Amino acid sequence: MTPGASPRILHVITGLGTGGAEQQLRLLLRHLPVRCDVVTLTDPGAVADGLLADGVRVVHLGMTGNRDLSALPRLTRLIRAGGYDLVHTHLYRACLYGRLAARLAGVRAIVATEHSLGDTRLEGRRLSPGVRALYRAGERLGSTTIAVSPTVAGRLGRWGVPAPRVEVVPNGIDLDRFRFDPVARHRTRRRLGLPEGAWVVGGVGRLAAGKRFDVLVRALARLPADCWLLLVGGGPEEHALRCAARSAGVADRVLLTGERPYLSDGSPGPDLPSLVSAMDVLGSPSAEEAFGLAVVEGLASGLPVVYASCPAVEDLPPDAAPRARRVRGGAAEFGAALAALRAAGPGPRTAPPAARHYCVTRSAARLMDVYASVLTHPLSPAPQEAGPV
Repeated sequence: MTPGASPRILHVITGLGTGGAEQQLRLLLRHLPVRCDVVTLTDPGAVADGLLADGVRVVHLGMTGNRDLSALPRLTRLIRAGGYDLVHTHLYRACLYGRLAARLAGVRAIVATEHSLGDTRLEGRRLSPGVRALYRAGERLGSTTIAVSPTVAGRLGRWGVPAPRVEVVPNGIDLDRFRFDPVARHRTRRRLGLPEGAWVVGGVGRLAAGKRFDVLVRALARLPADCWLLLVGGGPEEHALRCAARSAGVADRVLLTGERPYLSDGSPGPDLPSLVSAMDVLGSPSAEEAFGLAVVEGLASGLPVVYASCPAVEDLPPDAAPRARRVRGGAAEFGAALAALRAAGPGPRTAPPAARHYCVTRSAARLMDVYASVLTHPLSPAPQEAGPV
């Protein structure tokens, strides 16, 4: 890199559908003071469209599956041709292929963000010895691994990743976008067909088994008839959740919106911040999270939250989120917690210190510090660099 010039940075991510890591990448790129390009291995979905609208160059590699080894030389050639100074990878498959391709292309500053590492699951899938072995082998090819919370940093340490190789850069949120908007609340509730005075329990995230949204469905059956459930997200469990709602006798009080963008791109229907404004409480029954972004977004909108796992809250002092309550158990326990909040009545819709702590501008500044460090202390050349790829 020429002294004084801005580094050329490439982000490599597994896919660009509407997921937490994908939307987090887009939000960060809006706040980084350097220009970045993006490669998606698969699924150039809604977030790819949003990045293109933001003026970010996006390349779809066309990878057909986890074992599509032809993707490696294609990615290596792309990185080499781009003359990138730093490669930043996101999500398991992209971290494996992206780190190796960057080393083969001669890049000596390689960063990976660990978005979704739990104690027993990685990106919603159960961990196996093979996954752990591949992860650790790939991790050694990079400069630094970023953990989105101190909790994830601890998990990486227990996997054997040396502490000096790990940096904590929390996920960030756009406080202005999630600030409670009474006008958006009224407009969104009317558009959704919610009755006047309905008390709305919200859930935000991928409709996958690990998120346990069925707990909220069954908890709703324990609440009065003026209580509704608003689930924001898409995924393989949508049909099962609709069936659960029918079995529980609450199908007429459960609304599923499908995937909603974090940042509005003119998509039909309200965006995520508007939907959060329409809620009265946010529930997150997922038993294992790496950060808990939905909870923090709910707090930013001034919502009380009930959650099973949220490192973003648990890693802070208790008074940072006074209206966040951890609930252990299933539908009965969540139902009781929600009933208590409803009985307590509404509180002020203001963001607590926990939400302000995770402002995206702070996360972007911390990420730039990591970039500066790895660019100043490059990796030694990889022996494979001289060979044709």
